[in-house]
Amino acid sequence: MAAKDDYPVRKSADEWRRELSPEAYHVLREHGTERAGASPLNYEHRDGVFRCAACGVPLFTADTKFESGSGWPSFFRPIPGAVATSEDASHSMRRTEVHCANCGGHLGHLFPDGPQPTGERYCMNGVALRFEPAKR
Repeated sequence: MAAKDDYPVRKSADEWRRELSPEAYHVLREHGTERAGASPLNYEHRDGVFRCAACGVPLFTADTKFESGSGWPSFFRPIPGAVATSEDASHSMRRTEVHCANCGGHLGHLFPDGPQPTGERYCMNGVALRFEPAKR
């Protein structure tokens, strides 16, 4: 993961607070987690792109989303170069944390129990994402 100030988009905590809802700020900037099953994006099945809710960069395409049963939107592959990862040792466990590579926002975690072709599950907080339907 890039150092805290090495992301292309850099803003102060006050700037992020003005731009994000309190829940989005908590997840994206304070590494929080939304309640399982709370996101309407769990039920999003249209073609399109899932973008970072903080900076708008495309992160996942709809064809990589799958139903994991976890209660959070899950994907088996990000758009190349869109995410960064780091080790998360909080909550007395080791996990791989997923961040937006553009602004550093906390998106969720990566697990090795996803479907093929990658075997990975990018378990994302819906509040950290914004869905943009494909143009017809």
